[in-house]
Amino acid sequence: MWIKTVSLIPPSLQDNTADAERLIKAIKSHLRTNTVDIDLYLLRKLPVLLRKWKYNVRCIVLKDRSRWILSGIINATDTIPIAGVAVDLGTTKVVLRIIDLSTNQILAEHTFDNPQMAIGPDILTRIHYSNQDEGLKKINRLIIDGLNQMIEKLCSSCNIKPDNIYAVSVAGNTAMTHLFMGLNPYWIIREPYIPVVNKPDLIKAQELGINVNPLARVIIFPNVGSYFGGDLIAGIFFSGIDKKEDVSILIDVGTNAEVLLGNKHWLVACAGAAGPALEGSVTRMGMLAGPGAIDRIKFDPVTFKIKVHTIGNKPPRGICGSGLIDLAACFFLYGIIDIRGKFVSSKRSGNRLKDKDGMKYYIVVPASESETGSDLIISQADIDSLIISKAAMYTILETITSSVGMSLKDLSTFYVAGTFGSYINPNSAISIGMLPDLPIDSYKSLGNSSLGGATMAIISNDCLDKIDAIRDKITYLELNVNQEFMNRFSAAKFLPHTDTSLFPSVKPR
Repeated sequence: MWIKTVSLIPPSLQDNTADAERLIKAIKSHLRTNTVDIDLYLLRKLPVLLRKWKYNVRCIVLKDRSRWILSGIINATDTIPIAGVAVDLGTTKVVLRIIDLSTNQILAEHTFDNPQMAIGPDILTRIHYSNQDEGLKKINRLIIDGLNQMIEKLCSSCNIKPDNIYAVSVAGNTAMTHLFMGLNPYWIIREPYIPVVNKPDLIKAQELGINVNPLARVIIFPNVGSYFGGDLIAGIFFSGIDKKEDVSILIDVGTNAEVLLGNKHWLVACAGAAGPALEGSVTRMGMLAGPGAIDRIKFDPVTFKIKVHTIGNKPPRGICGSGLIDLAACFFLYGIIDIRGKFVSSKRSGNRLKDKDGMKYYIVVPASESETGSDLIISQADIDSLIISKAAMYTILETITSSVGMSLKDLSTFYVAGTFGSYINPNSAISIGMLPDLPIDSYKSLGNSSLGGATMAIISNDCLDKIDAIRDKITYLELNVNQEFMNRFSAAKFLPHTDTSLFPSVKPR
């Protein structure tokens, strides 16, 4: 987004250049470009506005892939912020951020549950629903209405109007992007898994039903096929991996584990089903990260008692992915589970290890200390699910690095994105063989890189060129037909691994 104050010489009998051409000529001079488009909507208002403001205006211009678009003009003396909205369009949570485009200052930010959760918590359910009569229209309306309500609320909180918003950027996975645009996602989940579009053009917010300035444009991050979406492209944009000389890796764990490897010269990506257990969603007491979720766990080596920490310091009501990884690491390091992940009866497990109908389970938080009033337990089946997920994660990382003739120890930086990256303890993940045994300072949490990338998009003058360059540089590695992946996966289903030399720092106590 480019914002510039332009002072024009008013027309006269000696200079009868039309209003639009007069303004566009000045903008072209500032931008050093040959192409600036102006909408009919603005043309209709232009004569009155230029004369009202004495030909001194601030111009809001957005660069499309091949042209510049005049998105609006305001009085040069007006102090009301020219704002943009960045959106992290998650399957479960949606995050909105309002930014002052003149100063790049964040004016407001809020997270809310994706309204499409009412249809179903997962993408597959929503795609099937969208194929019913009026289903696509209804599910699209849910997210658009939710965004409009939150935009209005956030604008009110920072004393601006939705009309002051001239740009919106949206980063989401391929399916969420389709549902946001009202595009049929039917073929995304059916062989050969083809999206409707991978690189959407700039779209007027009005066409999508978003209630902001009528001339505002929406920047939608592109996809790399059906399973590597715009949220990951935004994460790459935010991390700057594509600008570095050294080779780095980026992982984002959600429904799938999505991985990108590369540097300024090349990028390789892949995705695999390693997410659910690592999000804490397959265990009986699993939950997404939120108030009351156990996010950190320590084991007292003297008393053999578990110490839990919860998000918000609330009474524990469940466990999220980072807490589950901590728990498994403690179990393994202190001999409560063996290298196969199986529970072992010992003094350290004490009276917390129980057996019911031939299935062992461990009481992590007794009923007297939990918010639910019931024991928070983890069963052998839960541990088995975690082992499969951690093995899949490590195998994805090992396979993608070996595909370019590298090993994991050759990596300079290991970026971990999203909520998972914000909470995970790399030491614990290394202890169970989920992440490679690299120096701890090589692990960098990116936080919400999707939102970060969406923010960069609306404050950048040439974001679409940069984003397209990232997308076009990516080679996608298909794991479903990779035999090497299956061989490595079998070896990774032990703690920390069948080949313990890969994890020299892991020392059971």
